Amino acid sequence: MMDPRWRPTVNEREFIEQALQSDLRVDGRRPFDFRKLKIAFGREDGSAEVELGETRVMGYVTAQLVQPYKDRPNEGTLAIFTEFSPMADPAFEPGRPGEAAIELGRVIDRGLRESRAVDMESLCVVAGKHVWSVRVDLHILDNEGNLIDAANIAALAALSTFRRPECTVGGDDGQQVTVHDSEVRDPLPLTIHHLPIAVTFAYFGDGNIMVIDPTYKEEAVMGGRMTATINSNGDVCAIQKAGGEGVMSSVIMQCLRIASVKAADITSKIKREVDDYTTEKALQKVKRTPALVAKKVNVPDITMKESTHSALENQASKAPNDGQQINKGIHTPKEFH
Repeated sequence: MMDPRWRPTVNEREFIEQALQSDLRVDGRRPFDFRKLKIAFGREDGSAEVELGETRVMGYVTAQLVQPYKDRPNEGTLAIFTEFSPMADPAFEPGRPGEAAIELGRVIDRGLRESRAVDMESLCVVAGKHVWSVRVDLHILDNEGNLIDAANIAALAALSTFRRPECTVGGDDGQQVTVHDSEVRDPLPLTIHHLPIAVTFAYFGDGNIMVIDPTYKEEAVMGGRMTATINSNGDVCAIQKAGGEGVMSSVIMQCLRIASVKAADITSKIKREVDDYTTEKALQKVKRTPALVAKKVNVPDITMKESTHSALENQASKAPNDGQQINKGIHTPKEFH
């Protein structure tokens, strides 16, 4: 079966490489410029869709109570799952995950777990018996290059907005766990210490030309690739280089310095979008407050000035039409909103 992945012609390959030698790229970017980044959130907490140029990835987070591992009875678990659909790229085959899907999941999983970005001990409910198992599903919607960086941002954005149900421990033996509904008790966010950002570099020629955020066509021409996962503090969380051309140590150090700057910018973008989403959800929750509750709160604030016993008796003896006119002068709780 022929590989359906796009293959560049000789002229296309030479054009891309010659443009890179002049510090230009096919889409007009500079070598160390990211494509435009957009982050959108779904209606439910823990759902995020990321657009990096024309590359689109959706992340969705769920959690359930499970038994912990015996060697770590006080820690929860975090797992990354990827789904490569043929609709995103004809080269993706349905069924078992291919090498690209396995590599993508491992790079993101290593960056999150090895750096201890998510506090696993906060996911413990009853030591040795009940812990929260957090699952991150990454769905590739459109592949236009650099899936690792887009999927990593989608995972971080989804984890930042995820809320797990609150649970209490009780019973005669103190081991009975009660999971409360979101209508009874507000769900709790995850404890995230930092955001490990993946920055992917593509190498061309003999490794002396490099760019970040390679496109689909640049990936077909590149001689090698390296992904550096780093947070806004400059801490290196993970480095992944899957084959390809060899790279000098001085080039790797230069890549880490560039990645540190890009990680700080992307971290600010994610936090800003998450804050806007959280504020919007809080306002929606206030608007959904039942009207009866608002009346009970506002009724004590309603006062009638200059009201005497004789005035009240005269109002009671008047016709119903007059009573309607009096009611118009009294502010209802609805008007105080």
